[in-house]
Amino acid sequence: MDFLSPDSDVSSTSVAVNKAVGIDSTTELPDILTQHPEIQTLTEWLQLGGPVVWILAIFSMIATALILLKVWQFIKLRPESYSDVQKSLALWKQGEYEAAQLQLKKKRPVSAVVSFAMTGLHDASQNKLLLQEEIQRLASAYINQLRTYLRPLEVIANLSPLLGLLGTVLGMIVAFQQMADAGSQVDPSMLSGGIWQALLTTAVGLCVAIPVVAIHSWLDRKTERIALLMNDAVTQVFTHQALPRTPVLTEVTQRAA
Repeated sequence: MDFLSPDSDVSSTSVAVNKAVGIDSTTELPDILTQHPEIQTLTEWLQLGGPVVWILAIFSMIATALILLKVWQFIKLRPESYSDVQKSLALWKQGEYEAAQLQLKKKRPVSAVVSFAMTGLHDASQNKLLLQEEIQRLASAYINQLRTYLRPLEVIANLSPLLGLLGTVLGMIVAFQQMADAGSQVDPSMLSGGIWQALLTTAVGLCVAIPVVAIHSWLDRKTERIALLMNDAVTQVFTHQALPRTPVLTEVTQRAA
């Protein structure tokens, strides 16, 4: 009776995996790149762009990870949800303090700050000036939490086009240096090829920066809106009455509800 050796097991497993992903075990790396032109194009771009494109590729991966992290944070906290705060404020202005507290979902930033303000004001022994300072400290902590990782996104958005421009300048220097070395036997195709490679880094830098700038602005605007909602809600808690709403605050509240 014949038994398979460990080496043959590994070999058969590798063949099975290769067949499963559509790669022949006898296929070499250049053949794989030929079969998958998108991989070949990406590899060529990284090679032609040099270190600058590699750095920009790393920036792109970091930015993508940070954006996904921020989106998950906003989905988990739901900081712009305002319906529970509106119901709580309506009960608070009617003097129903316990019912107002029960309406709040205290895991959300605005709701947590409003709950803290209501608890402090309901306690007659609390010093209002000290309470306001503590509310401001708590609100700032929540806003800073929502601003986490926005600064690195801003840095990536600012540095990416500058790095792309630096790569273009360095590439142009190399291209013109090759022209000078060639003397009178300058090949126009050599010059155009060098310029094309140099401009590639600028294009990659802009491709990284533009979406990061847009998403950073969107996240920053959401954080500012949450700070406005938080300030408006806490002010209503302190005034104990339904004040006339300005059009700006009314529009912001309706959008967040």
